[in-house]
Amino acid sequence: MASQDALLKSSNHTSYRPNVDFSDGPAASLRHLLITHAGSRQLVLIQDFPDPDALSSAWAYQLIAATYDVDCDIFYSGTLSHQENIALVKLTNLPAKRWPSKKKPDLSQYAGYVLVDTQGTTSQLLEQVNTAGVPLLVVIDHHTLQGKTKAEFSDIRPEARATATILTQYLQAGLLDLDRSNSKHVKCATALMHGLRSDTGQLMQAAEADFMAAAYLSQYCDAQLLSAILQASRSKRAMDVIERSLRNRNIQNSVSISGVGYLRYEDRDAIPQATDFLLTEEDVHTAVVYGIVHDEDDEREVVIGSLRTSKITLDPDEFIKEAFGHDDQGRFFGGGRSMAGGFEVPVGFLSGFYENGAYNRLKWEVFDVQIKQKLMKLINPKDGVMNPD
Repeated sequence: MASQDALLKSSNHTSYRPNVDFSDGPAASLRHLLITHAGSRQLVLIQDFPDPDALSSAWAYQLIAATYDVDCDIFYSGTLSHQENIALVKLTNLPAKRWPSKKKPDLSQYAGYVLVDTQGTTSQLLEQVNTAGVPLLVVIDHHTLQGKTKAEFSDIRPEARATATILTQYLQAGLLDLDRSNSKHVKCATALMHGLRSDTGQLMQAAEADFMAAAYLSQYCDAQLLSAILQASRSKRAMDVIERSLRNRNIQNSVSISGVGYLRYEDRDAIPQATDFLLTEEDVHTAVVYGIVHDEDDEREVVIGSLRTSKITLDPDEFIKEAFGHDDQGRFFGGGRSMAGGFEVPVGFLSGFYENGAYNRLKWEVFDVQIKQKLMKLINPKDGVMNPD
């Protein structure tokens, strides 16, 4: 990819589009792949509980692919529960859909699948598409490498603060010319701006490439629409989870750890909101919040947790992988990026919420103690630094 410093200037405004040589670089490789697969349909998968970065980046990929006569369907298997994610999808008509539990799409119609803002470790749909023999075509992500990938095209950049930055660079490279008079382009640019801001702490943790991407998007995004998305109010249930996290928190060496018990599937996004809130407490540099999320449709339970940190020397990806390890297939239960991470551990055989309250409390206590032990053993009592050694 050409240097972001190479900017072209027009007579009436600054264009934040770098000079790009299509003969080399990830944008050129992706362009070649899309041309090769012209006339086909691809399945775009994002994390089970997608955030603004995943949603906006998947949409940008869909629009780029359409330019090369490639149709895309965007799916996630979980749900949207964070108020800003719901507002983002509704206000922009973002074309991401929840994978239906009954009448499932015919996977034979897809020439391949695409992973955006994930490497498959946060999607329950991976097993289904692999079993159906759908080949992996593309992986675009900014999280730390989770293992070897067999995709035809892979662009994994841990140094990038957001996947939205990577997709925006594709736009800057000319894979799609945004048009201010095209409402879909304006809404997608607005969604990308939201995704970029969300994953960079409102640009507080942004790197040069992120700022350049934001500058480019600012030419097309709708400020009023972005403001409406950001002003979405928290639900009462999310506030209840935050209150529980405050009541149950255990602070040691500037690390706040809190278990919030059982949550409904649709309230899952309250966990990272509670984590963000705990991180604002005085003398706390790292917060971890977790709970058992119950899916009534599939009778499935999973321990879901979120980590946030302001400590520069803490690597969330390394810490979470060391704390929770991986399953029998070598798939890690979690991972992270700069300043943030998450984990999902299936409850398995013990899944199921019963009318016997004593049993449910006992099950929660067992998981609560086990998770706390795994987290606490990595905290160095001398200086409060997470120590995976």
